[in-house]
Amino acid sequence: MKILGIIPARYASTRFPAKPLADLGGQSMIKRVYAQATKSKSLTHVVVATDHDDIAKHVADFGGNVCMTNENHVSGTDRCFEVVTKEKSTFDYIINIQGDEPFIAPEQIDLLASLLDGKTELATLAKKLETQQQLVNPNLVKVVINKNREALYFSRSPIPYWRGKETDWVNQHTYYKHIGLYAYRTDILKEITSLKVSTLEKAESLEQLRWLEHGYKIKVAETQMETLGIDTPEDLTEALLYLQHHG
Repeated sequence: MKILGIIPARYASTRFPAKPLADLGGQSMIKRVYAQATKSKSLTHVVVATDHDDIAKHVADFGGNVCMTNENHVSGTDRCFEVVTKEKSTFDYIINIQGDEPFIAPEQIDLLASLLDGKTELATLAKKLETQQQLVNPNLVKVVINKNREALYFSRSPIPYWRGKETDWVNQHTYYKHIGLYAYRTDILKEITSLKVSTLEKAESLEQLRWLEHGYKIKVAETQMETLGIDTPEDLTEALLYLQHHG
């Protein structure tokens, strides 16, 4: 099984411009993500997909693989597909590793890869939510999973709604937050990037709902490891504190 790990690294961001180049304890964010990805035992090859010369030069300077992509892509999924079209080698699956997750564990990548058997179309990770505060946070995407460990729906709202209880839902039911690590079978990646934006996707601003709405199946593995995504400069401050405590 040949798996290509792609790290989308976009320069422009309304909340945090040049985020991939942000310094995090003496190393850039993108360098930390790349280092973690290359520790995975499952990935055949790892490449950064960027739209900016500064990021491309930086990745090349630390010895990483990089691919220049169109700056007009609306999602990391679209950027991943462009990389696939430019790669000389062929791969069975692609794993999209978020470029703003500097502490992503190689074991999480390997866990996701364990779902890839040739039949799996798409796959992702989820982690059990621990608090009511997490459950009601619209920035934490929730996922509902069926008995076959496939995603039924993703939402920024607390789902399912627990009728008759105003609080303490997390002690009534197992709720999961979505970890934004995606695996695509290569032929499926080509198909989903040609789909038009769906109604559910527009409502929640979640591209994976487009795939579900068109009938694709998304396998879900449960991770016990926490992640720490960086969306804003304030998140970077939290990440520095995390780095000081955990090394």
